Amino acid sequence: MSAAESAGAIRSDVVAAMHRLEETGLNCGTAGNASVRLAADSFLVTPSGVKPRGLTADAIVEMSLAGTPLQAGARPSSEWRFHRDIYLSRGEVEAIVHVHSPHATALACRRLPIPQFHYMVAVAGGTDVRCADYARFGTQALSDHALSALAGRRACLLANHGMITLGATLTAAIDLALEVELLAQQYLLSLAGGTPQLLSDSEMEEALAAFAEYRDRHE
Repeated sequence: MSAAESAGAIRSDVVAAMHRLEETGLNCGTAGNASVRLAADSFLVTPSGVKPRGLTADAIVEMSLAGTPLQAGARPSSEWRFHRDIYLSRGEVEAIVHVHSPHATALACRRLPIPQFHYMVAVAGGTDVRCADYARFGTQALSDHALSALAGRRACLLANHGMITLGATLTAAIDLALEVELLAQQYLLSLAGGTPQLLSDSEMEEALAAFAEYRDRHE
């Protein structure tokens, strides 16, 4: 497969990912976005204001890591900055998903993290899923806050906004978003019944070690 054919296939994968985000209820309408690292100095990101059903492979925007669209007249997602900055700072990340899913967003609107109430919190890479400080969408401040919340993590909430997840593939990033959305739902339910009992630090460390061992066996 030529480089052009490979890029075309990846563009189609991004379109398919946006369809899956809508079908699973993680996004609705023009909400959210997705990207894939394309080369050492560029990435592909969804365009601004296009619903998944109207999205075509040709509409996916290639951006340089300097922040410049590489297609004439292209309008990348307003959130391209945090995609760019994550790729610059996290060399292991190959795909990024941003969603406005109901339960994660509900928690984010209360500016609450997801604490160690359940061992599955470890799936995001740490003992909690942090909530980044608020900044207006599309701003460098939002990107800066997201990077801080993602330090040592593969997911974070964005205050009064939504969620970001990272992965080695788009499938992995979407699967993680589904996991975090479920955790957010479970945590909200537990809060409705009172104050949930949190796991201890040692119990979470055991869970993190078990997740690392599981990934090593399955990669």
